[in-house]
Amino acid sequence: MKLFNRKSEQGATIIEYVLLAALLSIAAIAVLGGLGTNISTTFASVSTSLQ
Repeated sequence: MKLFNRKSEQGATIIEYVLLAALLSIAAIAVLGGLGTNISTTFASVSTSLQ
């Protein structure tokens, strides 16, 4: 007797990929958000120095 058939394993794999993609998206947004703040501060500093 099989406890899991192929369809349930495939569904579980799809859910794992979706969760992984969501986690990577959240991480990318966090990193790019922090990087954007640093770049903005740098441009403001350069702009002030040029004036």
